[in-house]
Amino acid sequence: MGERPGSRLGSRSELARDGKLARVEAVLLMADEPIAARRMAEVAGLKDAGEARFYIERLQQMYDRDASAFQVEEIAGGYQLLTRPQFHPWLIRLKRTGHELKLGAAMMETLAIIAYKQPIMRAEIEAIRGVSSAELVRQLMEKGLVRIVGRHESLGRPQLYGTTKRFLQVFALNTLDDLPQVESLRQPR
Repeated sequence: MGERPGSRLGSRSELARDGKLARVEAVLLMADEPIAARRMAEVAGLKDAGEARFYIERLQQMYDRDASAFQVEEIAGGYQLLTRPQFHPWLIRLKRTGHELKLGAAMMETLAIIAYKQPIMRAEIEAIRGVSSAELVRQLMEKGLVRIVGRHESLGRPQLYGTTKRFLQVFALNTLDDLPQVESLRQPR
């Protein structure tokens, strides 16, 4: 007895993922960090980065159409499979391990200064904050959010600091251009 067009098998083709799309989805699922389109093409056996972006977009459209808990985000120059923000309150219960990234007010202030002013010397950070910041910069480096990006040409050639790819990942930014504009952060009077 054959399957009718509206039966389970008939509707399967609409929901089925072809081999390439399934491979892209599998790579996104297993990637611990954003994966560049070029790398996606290599791993998933696709022609090039353009084809990878095509399948990533198609997958995102499927997730949107199905109101899936997942979304594909472009972050830090690559693509990553993430859960949608509305599911975070439930997922945080699962993930409470004590290893979450915790940044106090002083550390966030220091990180913001570095993010917006980079490359920046520690002396400039301290001039803006008005207090010593060596320990905070060291802690931000340990957390992988800040790195040494070069040396200033002034006397003593002090180190210059900037943010890392991990910074972009943690704050869900694709590039530094995605940082909020300082004017938009000011509270209305």
